[in-house]
Amino acid sequence: MTSYSTNEELSTNSPSKDVVLSVKGVSKKFCRSLKRSLFYGVQDIAGELLGTRGEKNELRHKEFWALSAVSFELHRGETIGLVGKNGSGKTTLLRIIAGLIKPDTGYVDVYGRVAPLIALGAGFNPILTGRENIYANMSILGLSKKEIEERFDEVIDFAEIGDAIDAPVQSYSSGMAARLGFASAIYTEPEILLVDEVLAVGDSKFRAKCFQKLHNLRQKGTTFILVSHDVHTVLTVCQRAVYLKKGQVIDVGDTQSIVTQYEKDLFLNVDEVKSNVQPVKTINNDQKFAITSIFFRNEDKKIIEAPLTGEPIYLCVTCTVKEPMTNVGLTISIKGMSGGGDQVLLLNSLHDEQPLSFCSGTQEIRIEMPYLGLKLGAYVLDIYAKKEGIYALDELENYKFRVESAKSMNRCLFYQPRGWKVVEYQNS
Repeated sequence: MTSYSTNEELSTNSPSKDVVLSVKGVSKKFCRSLKRSLFYGVQDIAGELLGTRGEKNELRHKEFWALSAVSFELHRGETIGLVGKNGSGKTTLLRIIAGLIKPDTGYVDVYGRVAPLIALGAGFNPILTGRENIYANMSILGLSKKEIEERFDEVIDFAEIGDAIDAPVQSYSSGMAARLGFASAIYTEPEILLVDEVLAVGDSKFRAKCFQKLHNLRQKGTTFILVSHDVHTVLTVCQRAVYLKKGQVIDVGDTQSIVTQYEKDLFLNVDEVKSNVQPVKTINNDQKFAITSIFFRNEDKKIIEAPLTGEPIYLCVTCTVKEPMTNVGLTISIKGMSGGGDQVLLLNSLHDEQPLSFCSGTQEIRIEMPYLGLKLGAYVLDIYAKKEGIYALDELENYKFRVESAKSMNRCLFYQPRGWKVVEYQNS
């Protein structure tokens, strides 16, 4: 079944009085070749008219699935986030929900008015004035002339357009057009609001006003679908999230767990980065001091493959020493594998005023960390051993490992342990 239905009021056919959006098995394909895309379009129109169109679930040459069998439901007053890499199908899904494009298979049932905040201002006629575009835009979104007139002044005040309202939109800056588009959409007071990467409109003061308006709408029962690459915004605004990857739904659930799963896929390549707990280096016979392996232990001293952000860990280094040594310094440099490979941590035992002493034989150095400050991601570790900070004994470079996390850190550069409490103020 391929259909798209909208109803101004909750229909008796709705699965639940509380459900305002139902997406069932939605798939959409596109063609990578413009010439073939135009040919397929003509072919499909002719097939529809003649009743000879083939199966829509079959891919033709140069076609690919932008969405494949996507299903989820949205309840009244709920806010759900769509997360995924570029090209995962988020915007395509929003456009289908908004009724801008049709799915090839599956259907979308919408119970209520939908206002899409997608490419703000893109639908304005540049020759018409801002005033004329407000009437045109809000009428398309389902408002009568009387309703538009009642909300007109609020739209202008919110958009901060001022006297420019009677100037052609082609004379507006991109920010002015986007603000007017945002204001026109939210003052339709929709049941469902589709927000696609538009919360960066204007300066910080205007963005704060946008968030406040969205909060007010949510308090009134408006349902949101939010697309943003800023996971902090998704975590702050959304109660649930949908993780899309290559057009398919990977998971649907509470925002924290979905964002954590998304960040793991985004920052980690598990097949490529595996912490090596076995010896990583052979020893030359003439070496008096040799670093042989690097690995991690947890709080219980058990060897683990990947440490967790915020958890107590031991970074362990094994070495083989042929004769007793004192005043040995160990330097450890850790760089992120993403973000240009910048150094994120540098440890030096001599700088910490903790010179190391060794007996002959194989020994293990344990660097105790009460909590691991590194965020989720893949890293490269280099380690250097020197006698008295001058004489190089040995080195081991390019040791790759990953850090996992049970919680999202989004904008943070490192993990900070913390606690919260309220106490009586004392002026002393």
